[in-house]
Amino acid sequence: MRILLAPMEGVVDYPMRQILNAVSSSDRRCTNLKGIDACVTEFIRVNDHAVTNKVFYRSCPELLKAHTYPVRVQLLGSNPTALANSARTAAQLGAPAIDLNFGCPAKTVNKSRGGACLLDETPLIYEIVSAVRAAVPEDIPVTVKIRLGYEQRDSYLENALAIEKAGASELVVHARSKSDGYQPPAYWRYIGEIKQIIKIPVIANGEIWTVDDYFKCREQSSCDDVMLGRGLLAQPDLAIAIKAKLANIPYTPLGWSDIAVLVHQLLIDTSDLYPSKYTGNRVKQWLHYLQRHYPQAISLFHDIKRCKDRAIIAQRIKQDIGVKAP
Repeated sequence: MRILLAPMEGVVDYPMRQILNAVSSSDRRCTNLKGIDACVTEFIRVNDHAVTNKVFYRSCPELLKAHTYPVRVQLLGSNPTALANSARTAAQLGAPAIDLNFGCPAKTVNKSRGGACLLDETPLIYEIVSAVRAAVPEDIPVTVKIRLGYEQRDSYLENALAIEKAGASELVVHARSKSDGYQPPAYWRYIGEIKQIIKIPVIANGEIWTVDDYFKCREQSSCDDVMLGRGLLAQPDLAIAIKAKLANIPYTPLGWSDIAVLVHQLLIDTSDLYPSKYTGNRVKQWLHYLQRHYPQAISLFHDIKRCKDRAIIAQRIKQDIGVKAP
């Protein structure tokens, strides 16, 4: 089975991908398991012209740097020609796979004819996937992510069939409609219906927060492969925990002091990426997710939520690591 890291816009950027993959690849707890098998970038918006190299390098620094995990470059838009040309460029830059986003529910994205709004335009989805498939070498997968529908959960079968016919390599299905947003539940059984009618691999996504959730999703969707987003942010070693359970290998989850080390690393990695007035914002954002699994994240967030001083934030995080700050 495979576990993919979801492309959460404004959250799973390059520093976060590095940290979550470092956790995923660690054998420090003697699991010898690799948790995350692949990542997907935050979406790259494609309008009426192909995306430049500069944009690709900014969104996917992995194209320029040595790394140990595969990263699919995700494109979002509604112009088949521009998307195809952008996909060709990404492939030439070394992208190991191209992913197409037909699932983003954001209003600003949908108003500009991107993301989930295209779920009501099956012929256009087919045209886009076909154009991108024709534009990149055969050995580079073209993957697609959809939701179950736009206003209603009613277009998933038609879209899945069109995507397969257009030549996609595999399909990720977020088990909600655009109108459902991110509110529970996720309707995993609909993914099972898709899996019955298409032959390409299908990956289940949505509302997998725990190991038990994974098994419930697998039972209802018939999918072994899953994509994790918020669940991995809340529990960074969730992918390893799932694979350890599948392999019947004892696994001790990461404790809060281990997580605090990762939080401190994120502070370091993002300090030079954003203006000083945003210092610590990525850390605070992550703590919002971590508090679901680690109560200590609530106290840490409370203590730093109004602070913009990197040294003070670092000192407070180190208290949770157990390292005396200099």
